[in-house]
Amino acid sequence: MAAPSAGPGVEDRLEPWVYGGVLALLVAAAWVGLQLAQAAGRDSWLSHSTLGGAGALSWPRALGFLGAWLLMSVAMMLPSTFPLIRVFLTITGGSAGLLALLCLGYLAMWALFGALALLADAGLHRIVESSAWLSTRPERLPGALLLGAGLFQFSPLKYSCLQECRSPLGFVIRHWRGASRAIRALRVGALHGVYCVGCCWALMLVMFAVGGAQLGWMLALAAVMFVEKAVSWGRTATIGVGVGLAGWGLGLLLGITGVPRPF
Repeated sequence: MAAPSAGPGVEDRLEPWVYGGVLALLVAAAWVGLQLAQAAGRDSWLSHSTLGGAGALSWPRALGFLGAWLLMSVAMMLPSTFPLIRVFLTITGGSAGLLALLCLGYLAMWALFGALALLADAGLHRIVESSAWLSTRPERLPGALLLGAGLFQFSPLKYSCLQECRSPLGFVIRHWRGASRAIRALRVGALHGVYCVGCCWALMLVMFAVGGAQLGWMLALAAVMFVEKAVSWGRTATIGVGVGLAGWGLGLLLGITGVPRPF
């Protein structure tokens, strides 16, 4: 399949450094927004302990969660897409409109995953409320989540999705299909989002284990996911993080280690 061409008549082209600056400002603004939310006590929107507290999940609470989740996705996940964005701009001629559609498709997949995580969390609250054993052992849930996230680091699904994320040039060329350039850009962004969710969903759910939008944990996990996808020794980091999380989770389940704390 031929590589995507820019085509004549594209009026919204900008220099690559301009795109880089805009995206960097967007990510920085998302981090500042999360810090302000934490300072104002709004980080509870992403906390397992408050999402399903008293009564059923309400629409205002759900919308607050999804807004905070998207902000967190921009801050934590968008930087790891920069290699793909650089390739995309090169082979599509640097169209601002196409780049916007690419990012829209990517973030839409993370929003969908966030909605599913919210529903799963609501169901988990019901299970805990109906189980006296779980209600009296709050450390079991974060322990199981950390253990599961650690073991997932060694799974074939994790490896397959990471392979897609580590080959941005081949990825864009393979998936540049559709009735129009706009649909192609949206398709590439959405498919990249699917593979990104596929390799990083367990690490993102660790946020529930540590109590929500804690900036220290977010920075650490964002760095791990960036290294896994964009650095040559990312596979080594994947294994190391898997061992660490699985060991911590197992220690929690056995009562050897403590519950994760904010930092």
